[in-house]
Amino acid sequence: MKAESVLVLIKPDGMQKGIAGDVIGLFLAGDLKLTGLKVVQVSPRLAQAHYGHLRGQFFFKEIVTYLMGDLHAKNPVVAMVFTGPQAVSKCRKIAGATNPEEADPRSVRGKFGRVTTKGVFENLVHVSSDVKEARREIALWFKKNEILK
Repeated sequence: MKAESVLVLIKPDGMQKGIAGDVIGLFLAGDLKLTGLKVVQVSPRLAQAHYGHLRGQFFFKEIVTYLMGDLHAKNPVVAMVFTGPQAVSKCRKIAGATNPEEADPRSVRGKFGRVTTKGVFENLVHVSSDVKEARREIALWFKKNEILK
């Protein structure tokens, strides 16, 4: 089976909660190789490019400011690349459902996520949706020389 790579982000809400180490540990236990890791203070340009496919949505501005840390004390993001067979599906399972209330309680979002009283999903992590999207996202977040082979 061919190896694939996937982008995983620990969003500012996860950083504010101080659980980055726990989250990284859950992904490392997924039998994949960690091939890229860095901490990023997300710029408006990067956040807009990351969520560019959602530009026409009513919530676009909110998710951009969310990723920039504006809602969570300007905390940064931990960006990671995991590589291995079925990396996308494995990491998406580890992350859990987007809505923390619907996520498997053993998943990242099930363990640590919440829905605020304002209805905002604090779902802690982003995982690429598929291999094609992973390639696009990894290229946004990492230079080629920042990823191990």
